[in-house]
Amino acid sequence: MIGRKSKMSLLNKRTLYTMCIRPVMTYACPVFAHAAPIALQDLQVIQNKFCRRATGAQWYVKNSVLHRDLELPTLSKFMKDASERFFSIAINHTNPLISAAASYEAPPENHFLRRPRNALSDLPDDLTAEVEELNKALENLME
Repeated sequence: MIGRKSKMSLLNKRTLYTMCIRPVMTYACPVFAHAAPIALQDLQVIQNKFCRRATGAQWYVKNSVLHRDLELPTLSKFMKDASERFFSIAINHTNPLISAAASYEAPPENHFLRRPRNALSDLPDDLTAEVEELNKALENLME
């Protein structure tokens, strides 16, 4: 259905991915978004393969260009945004136990403990930074 010979439009392929495939890959992402970047790399590879197959792009087209053209954030950015939404909702929840669990003081930077909320302060990975850089360059060209 998402191959380059498919008669489905690119918009429908993207919708199929964002509605059916990505939710399965990012289920409970506020919990595991703080995992080591190498552990999340396998999920990013799946998204990169989708982008390449859906567009029929050749091997020399950068993944960052595909993400920009399809208007898909990288998985690390998507997970970070989902975590921000989750924690902002949890902090303002009416149940005091839920709001207490979501609000806590972050450990010092040199501390070895990684908690789910720490993913919000992590620096973006290389692909995310490259996509954001391309988006800024495109915005500057449009002005």
